Amino acid sequence: MLDSLLAFGGLVLLRDSVECEGRSLLKALIKKSALRGEQIHVLGCEVSEEEFREGFGSDVNNRLVYHDLFKDPLNWLKPGEAVPEGPLGTLRALCRRTDPGPVTIALDSLSWLLFRLPCVTLCKTLHALSQPNVSPGANSLVEQVRVLGLLHEELHGPGPMGALNTLAHTEVTVSGKMGQTAASILYRRPQQRATYQTWWFSVLPDFSLDLHEKLPLYSELHPDPHTIQVDPTTDLTFNLHLSEKEREARDSLTLPFQFSSEKQQALLRRGPGQTTSHIFYEPDAFDDVDQEDPDDDLDI
Repeated sequence: MLDSLLAFGGLVLLRDSVECEGRSLLKALIKKSALRGEQIHVLGCEVSEEEFREGFGSDVNNRLVYHDLFKDPLNWLKPGEAVPEGPLGTLRALCRRTDPGPVTIALDSLSWLLFRLPCVTLCKTLHALSQPNVSPGANSLVEQVRVLGLLHEELHGPGPMGALNTLAHTEVTVSGKMGQTAASILYRRPQQRATYQTWWFSVLPDFSLDLHEKLPLYSELHPDPHTIQVDPTTDLTFNLHLSEKEREARDSLTLPFQFSSEKQQALLRRGPGQTTSHIFYEPDAFDDVDQEDPDDDLDI
């Protein structure tokens, strides 16, 4: 499951709730990215650096760069070092580096940022963050950038949720039932149809995943051959099909708005005693008939 979530760049949206937290899955994705040799930048807003690093090994912590907004979110301790671009602008500048290789940016959390930044500003910054970096030089190297955003969906209305869903290449909704955790994943790939998939898993203390069950992709679902098919046309008060006799009667019926050749000849033929009608028109003084501009009296 982790490999499919980390296969492409862009924004991966992790949506959790009060019943089921998503930070454990976020840390599992961070560990997987670090073991693949990627550089990790974490924008920590809701927990301290010590708490976030807890459970990671030295191989993961060495690749993790933690940008702490938890201790001093309003920059009161260092007022002279305030950056006008905000925390996401600072993180974007840090990710413009010269060493090659992909980078993963973890935002813990997007909800914290939504309460302090306008939604439009945050969406524009997320779009800029998820764009690939191009290394300078003759042999330009495109570096894949992946943004992992944790979002507490119960705290936000449909407007911000819809805007973030539009930006996300992958949406993961974490839910729980009877002690198990499920991840409902929506994949959006360029020039491909969106697919849905559900995984049942548990996060181990070292932030590796124990997968229990994988449900098939939504596009791969097939009807059960043992399911009894019910005909919806049974027990109707009307017929959906015509018999041969009813079809012949319908075809031979002449509708009132249909003109046959016999009916046209009967209307055009002058009957006995009928006289030709004429219309006599005498223009008055206010008539202005202009053959070149017949609509002159309409003041167009």
